Amino acid sequence: MKFTLVLFLNLFSMLAYSQQDAKVPEKKVEIVLGIDKIEKLDFAPSTKVQVGNDSILAHTIIPQKREITFKGLKPGNTSVIIRNTVGERKVKYLVNITATDQSKVVQNLKDYLGDVEGLEIGIKGSKVYVGGEIVVPSDIGRVVVVLADYPDVVQLVELSPQTQRVIAANMQKEIQKSNMPDVTVRVANGLFMIEGVVSSDADRTRAEQLAAIYVPDMIQNLARRTEAVQTAKKNIIQNFISVNAKKKPQPVPKMVKISAQFVELTKDYNKIFGFKWEPTLGGGGGSISFGKGADGGVTSSSSGTLSGTISNLFPRLASAKGAGYARVIQSGVVITKDKVTSKIVKKSEKPFAIGTGEFTRSEKATAGFDLSITPTILPQEKIDLNMAINVSATIGDPPETISNTIQTALVVKSKESAVVGGVVINKSSTDFDRNPPGGVDEVSDGQQLFSFLKSKAYLTNKSQFVVFVTPEIIESSSTGTEEIKRKFRSRRR
Repeated sequence: MKFTLVLFLNLFSMLAYSQQDAKVPEKKVEIVLGIDKIEKLDFAPSTKVQVGNDSILAHTIIPQKREITFKGLKPGNTSVIIRNTVGERKVKYLVNITATDQSKVVQNLKDYLGDVEGLEIGIKGSKVYVGGEIVVPSDIGRVVVVLADYPDVVQLVELSPQTQRVIAANMQKEIQKSNMPDVTVRVANGLFMIEGVVSSDADRTRAEQLAAIYVPDMIQNLARRTEAVQTAKKNIIQNFISVNAKKKPQPVPKMVKISAQFVELTKDYNKIFGFKWEPTLGGGGGSISFGKGADGGVTSSSSGTLSGTISNLFPRLASAKGAGYARVIQSGVVITKDKVTSKIVKKSEKPFAIGTGEFTRSEKATAGFDLSITPTILPQEKIDLNMAINVSATIGDPPETISNTIQTALVVKSKESAVVGGVVINKSSTDFDRNPPGGVDEVSDGQQLFSFLKSKAYLTNKSQFVVFVTPEIIESSSTGTEEIKRKFRSRRR
């Protein structure tokens, strides 16, 4: 009994479904590959759509608008069943997908350019078209390259207004980076307008050339590309730059800091050795006279008391040595412009007296340096120096002035030192029996019995003078100030 009831229910269900299928309307839809097909629905559809072969057909359903869009993927036939919101089948589509030459082109273009934002690819009449407004500037190059292989495709591609503004900003940035800061770029009616002021016609032309790099010809305004607009110029870039031919400011001359070091070295050595014997008989104690008599004999006579004093009875030995050493270092620093002569002078005077008594007179010993120099900056940070140097120093007591003068021209690299010049003087002398040991004796009233002198004096003098010069190229005269301050602080301690 139960088995009979179940069989009856199944037969009833099959009959009901067959009656329902008979009531579902069928529609035939022809789809060309590459062309989407939109179908309107007269009921509220469910989002669940049954597709017989989803490998050849894709769909998009929008319940709010009661429409479904079919998109062919491959040639073939399939069915599509759409239900309402309560699950009842309301319509059945029999879809036939065919492929043509145009559809193949559309499919290829979509494979290459389907992800380009703002681009539309389809078939109008018997022609394939690519249109729309490109949004991302970096996609322009890809579109141009792909469309170059499809000359029969109608090209309706333009730049979106936002993209045009982005390209204008890039144009302006590139032009201003090329030393034209007063040039601006703006977009008006699909044209790029370059405005501003430059200093030469060459800069005006160069600004337009830089702007043209950012706009491919195939992405120009459609009306101008087809020469449909006769009143406007064909060029998408309009150059409104004014030329103000003015002299460029002279570059600021570079500065040269020159440091000069003057080194004076003197040495002297004196050695004397002598033997001196000069006994002297002092008078005032009487007298003895010797003479010849009338008969030819020797006569003598005396008066007073016979007395006398012999001075310097014993010989005198004398030995002496003397040596001196002096080192004088003077330095000067001067900063000047390129090819401009500069001069620095330092001078000191030391008064001293010469002579004795009424014959005394005043003299002055002068020491210092006088530097005159003209630097010329050469390539590779080399400097041509044309200089004249005069250096004087005082030595000894009374002071003696020694002067040295150098005039030369040389080439020195910046921050390197060079020996400009130098003088070396060697002087030596030897005296025999000329300088009495102990000096010259005062004249006495007595009578000198005899004089014996034996002496040797050796004298040597050595003088050296060297000049070092160090030039340095600097951007400003304030460069090196801290170093000079440091030197002065160290000298004060």
